[in-house]
Amino acid sequence: QVQLVESGGGLVQPGGSLRLTCATSGIIFTRYNMGWYRQAPGRQRELVASISSSGKTNYADSVKDRFAISRNNAKNTVSLQMSSLKFEDTAVYYCSAYLPLTEYWGQGTQVTVSS
Repeated sequence: QVQLVESGGGLVQPGGSLRLTCATSGIIFTRYNMGWYRQAPGRQRELVASISSSGKTNYADSVKDRFAISRNNAKNTVSLQMSSLKFEDTAVYYCSAYLPLTEYWGQGTQVTVSS
């Protein structure tokens, strides 16, 4: 059974930092590309950052230079280090593991940026 479990969300003030982690099981982690998505109320889910099976990273323009995605193949986890958080980063953040014909999702973790 495939499981993706996100953790690390919470309430943070503007300018603060959070680190999200997605723990995976049931997949051959090293074969999968991994992504972090987010969905704010009333908005479509959007890609925040991705990291390929070979370690190539990609970021949405809105988070470049503030967020960093990384993977730990020994622990089957992917993380998203978020810094300089803004009000508009408030959303539910989802982890995804994907291949061309397969995609798995976690249940999401809430990130709220508020003063």
